[in-house]
Amino acid sequence: MINDTRLAEEFVAHGRVDDCPVIDTHAHFGPYQAIYFPRWRPERVLDTMDRCNVRWLIMSAHAALVDTARGNREVAEIVAAHPDRIRGYWVINPNYPERLQRELDEFDAHAQTPGQASSPPAFVGFKFHPNQHGVPLNDERYHPALEYADARGLPILSHTWAGRGMSSHAEVREVAERFPNVRLLMGHAGYGDWEESAKVARDHEHVYLELTAAYSVRGALEIMVEHAGSEKILFGTDHPWFDPHYGIGCILSAYMTDEDRRNILHRNAERLFGLPLD
Repeated sequence: MINDTRLAEEFVAHGRVDDCPVIDTHAHFGPYQAIYFPRWRPERVLDTMDRCNVRWLIMSAHAALVDTARGNREVAEIVAAHPDRIRGYWVINPNYPERLQRELDEFDAHAQTPGQASSPPAFVGFKFHPNQHGVPLNDERYHPALEYADARGLPILSHTWAGRGMSSHAEVREVAERFPNVRLLMGHAGYGDWEESAKVARDHEHVYLELTAAYSVRGALEIMVEHAGSEKILFGTDHPWFDPHYGIGCILSAYMTDEDRRNILHRNAERLFGLPLD
């Protein structure tokens, strides 16, 4: 560790910080082709969460990237089994516009707009993956889902990455300006375009930087905090691709205050998703 704050010292000593819960806003469920994941099954996921004090995990299914009906159903089932620890993202595949309205209706049956119902939602927003699906984030095929989310102020976690054409900061800025009520999470924080992506989050109240894989790049966290502020940054891991201990350790090692770390690890997501930490 490069600092000796109490949070860092407690994490090194115990592998968790009891008074600093973590909300992981970018995770996945299920196996993935040609890759061995030792901890993707629900009982192993919960064990990992408990070891490093991850209070909530928000996930989409790997299967949903190729079969939305199957994958979204899998996530609904795991959330139903663990409603006090897990929430879901409903994956949207824009390549099948004839299915989209039916899928939005199905999402409506599983989710709620915050504050409008007493029961907790299985799904808290949408997951887009422009690069996986070969459809740029600003393509009109996403518009029905964006319009739906905009009308309800829903979060959308979208894969973002450097290089214009699919999901860079340029596409995010265009979508953010057209749909001002969508709470847009830049998955991987526009990986590689740190400063420009941070400026998009700075310039738009409803845009956030999500840290999966970005936290491991030396200096990237400090750039984001400088240009966007720690209030616009969310913790995520892509679990089971990456272990939360590694990501938490990177944040505790970065040059920022413990208040910044608490914002990133839980406070911002707590406010954004309305998740209780009691």
